[in-house]
Amino acid sequence: MSRIVVKVGSNVLTRKDGKPNVTNMSALVDQMSSLRASGHEVILVSSGAVACGRGAVSPRRQLDSVASRQLYSSIGQIRLINLYNSLFAEYDIVIGQVLTQKENFASRTSYLNQRACMLTMIENGVIPIVNENDTASLTELMFTDNDELSGLIATMVDADMLIILSNVDGIYTGSPSDPTSRLIERVAPGQDVSGNVVASKSGFGRGGMGTKCGIAGKVSDEGVAVIIACGERPGVLVDLVERPETVPHTLFEPNPESLSNVKRWIAHSASFAKGTVSVNRRAAEVLRSDRAVSLLPIGVTGAEGEWEEGDIITVIGPDGETVGVGRASISSAETKMLMGQRGSRPVIHYDYLYIE
Repeated sequence: MSRIVVKVGSNVLTRKDGKPNVTNMSALVDQMSSLRASGHEVILVSSGAVACGRGAVSPRRQLDSVASRQLYSSIGQIRLINLYNSLFAEYDIVIGQVLTQKENFASRTSYLNQRACMLTMIENGVIPIVNENDTASLTELMFTDNDELSGLIATMVDADMLIILSNVDGIYTGSPSDPTSRLIERVAPGQDVSGNVVASKSGFGRGGMGTKCGIAGKVSDEGVAVIIACGERPGVLVDLVERPETVPHTLFEPNPESLSNVKRWIAHSASFAKGTVSVNRRAAEVLRSDRAVSLLPIGVTGAEGEWEEGDIITVIGPDGETVGVGRASISSAETKMLMGQRGSRPVIHYDYLYIE
């Protein structure tokens, strides 16, 4: 048995006119039901709410991007979840709706509350269907897209695999439309394939293959296998899990040294940082080594921002590059007072430090 997070993009779930693609949705539900029957646990991260809502109403006046997302998502989320409910009910499967926002991941307490909720749902045979709460999210605090959300969910629930279904078969050596491009079938831990990604997006989605590639690399580095594949291929989900050699896809191989749950949370928390600490070259080298070391005040050369114990802060190296991110053990005031000194509490303890 394995725990699988499935992320389905808007371009798979909606037709060109913005209406739900019931044929694709029904096929995917059938496959997720089959995986469940085989003993796998499934969590669905589903886009499509905004696109579904866009096809249902015509605004009376021109709306800005935030107002239009709020309007369309408020309508579309109902349509989307009702469709899923009807489709899964045919297999006697109960679903539960999980609407979340990026700021819910900023606090360790909120993070653990969400995790407990979803694990309880899974334990009781309920399939969580997750989406961003667009009606309440502010533009600057929105997820890049649901690829980013699916990565957070996969690491949060200790998934074995994240499957990102798009409208292409995976990562190519160039543009997927270029006949000379070839599919990259496997990406080793730490391998960078971002240079192969063509910066483009299509249809209703917010993100593109560049986002998918970045999220896949980060999540696989944290110990979760990530697959990018085409969601419109018949039987793609079941094939990817049970007969992966029969369907084209890109696999980001998981790092065998899986991170703890708390470090997985910290790894995705850089956007919530309250400040930065600069470190000298020696400290940067030690932190990046294989040694289990904390960041001590003696290695700190500067501190910017204001934070309290428990807040997220970013560690910057002598050349301005990001070394890592962590949960502060002491406040910014104490850090500034102690920096450069020996024998003090760590600025960030090793257990709460993620190195980029």
